[in-house]
Amino acid sequence: MAKSDQPKSRSKQDDGLGALRTQIDTIDRELVERMNQRATLAGKIGHIKQSSGQQTFDPSREETVLERVAANNAGPLSSESLKAVFRELISGSRAIEQRLRVAHLGPAWTYSHLAALHRFGSSVEFVPVASISAAFEEVNAGHSHYGVVPLENSTDGRIADTLDNFSRLTVKICAEVPLRIHHHLLAACDRASVREVYSRPQALSQCRNWLARHLPDARLVEVTSTSAAAETASRTPHAAAIASRQSGVHYGLDVLAENIEDVAGNTTRFAVIGHADAGRTGRDKTSLMFETEHKPGGLADALAIPKKQKLNLTWIESFPLPGEERGYVFFVEMEGHRDDLRVRRAIAALDRRCKRVVVLGSYATAAAVG
Repeated sequence: MAKSDQPKSRSKQDDGLGALRTQIDTIDRELVERMNQRATLAGKIGHIKQSSGQQTFDPSREETVLERVAANNAGPLSSESLKAVFRELISGSRAIEQRLRVAHLGPAWTYSHLAALHRFGSSVEFVPVASISAAFEEVNAGHSHYGVVPLENSTDGRIADTLDNFSRLTVKICAEVPLRIHHHLLAACDRASVREVYSRPQALSQCRNWLARHLPDARLVEVTSTSAAAETASRTPHAAAIASRQSGVHYGLDVLAENIEDVAGNTTRFAVIGHADAGRTGRDKTSLMFETEHKPGGLADALAIPKKQKLNLTWIESFPLPGEERGYVFFVEMEGHRDDLRVRRAIAALDRRCKRVVVLGSYATAAAVG
């Protein structure tokens, strides 16, 4: 009896699978139709923006859409998964009207490239450049619409090259991308055979304790990017790289050790640079650069202004001015949009108090990704 029942049970199971797959096929057709309807509406918005001279990329609006997707999610899909789907849908819809050029520290699969993918999706023209300065120059000269540059790391602090370029060139911050940084040891050999480890100086620094414990005799070699490190390791005997998992896949390397960063929660905050401020969302930050008189209390007087307006500072850095005479320019970030009354008052008061004040941009507060 048991044997004779088997074909019937299998047939019922096949029928059940077939019915479920039919339902999925129907939903897929509906999804494709609805996504194209959405893209058509987005295209109409793009036409209106272009006719009135507005930017087609609206980071504040896109951030709001992604947060709304997460808020409406009841599962079982994770909010990150849904955000990734919508990010590509937005990217593809935007590309119908205008294919953006986005400069980043290259080559492909550096952390700057990954941050750019998280912000813009894949339907843009990525422009890999050799340095942070080159990314700024691409945007400043109008060769690229936007650039993605590292601003600060939770382990190593400020990125000096980025601050230097902000002090020299007229570009704005229009969005932020806090990217969780997971470093992996990649190689085409086993760990016992590794004699050299290649990576960008910041990545080597963020893994220095792990390297001292596990590869104390390996020579550490600084290169221009983590992807360049992976490429070098792929063609160099007894060499390893510290880079992203995606770099390892791209260059055919094995992961010898994963998540080797010394500090859990290691995050690099990237700035999206362009020529326009982002709109208000109600969850915004404003970045400023200012120079004070070189006298006792000059900085303290300037920093008292946001406090008087009850504005919370979320970031502050000093950067030495070039030249023989000692002086500093200060970078601060405060909660609020430059169009908010209290922020406007703070900027006006700083203008009266300081030698120079530059509003680097207002942008939506973004959640960490990656």
